[in-house]
Amino acid sequence: MLGPLRQGLPPIDPSAASGSATCTLPARYEAVGGARQFTRATLDRWELSDRFDDVALVVSELVTNALRHALPDDAPRDPQEAPVRLYLMRWSSRLVCAVRDPSQASPVASEAADSAESGRGLFLVESFSDGWGWHPSPALGPENPPTGSQAPRGKVVWALFRLSGAA
Repeated sequence: MLGPLRQGLPPIDPSAASGSATCTLPARYEAVGGARQFTRATLDRWELSDRFDDVALVVSELVTNALRHALPDDAPRDPQEAPVRLYLMRWSSRLVCAVRDPSQASPVASEAADSAESGRGLFLVESFSDGWGWHPSPALGPENPPTGSQAPRGKVVWALFRLSGAA
């Protein structure tokens, strides 16, 4: 998952990674609260609780976008099915949160009308993080190991946060 992600980020030494955590999220809007709780517990464990507000806002927006725009409206939403996955990855000077969903459609930042109640998610992601992007996600799993010619299955949308003391 990190190979394509590194293409759009400032140089990150994989050997400097000091932690990673992931959780699956069901296709229900209540999953946003679960993603925030997972983020709080992970950041507390990494002693980064001072970054919770900004990171949690971005995680909430990325998960909400995945649930709202990346899942087909007509697809049955089995509560046991987990089509969205949240990743948190920490390096000495950077933190990345990434959300994988089943859609291959690129995220589109658009301007929302002043009276609109939604439509500002990617604007908030851009405002509260130090950078964001996305890339196609390869189909992975125990029954489907990665190969060099494997077609993408979904996408990963990520946001980068520089940590204190980072250049």
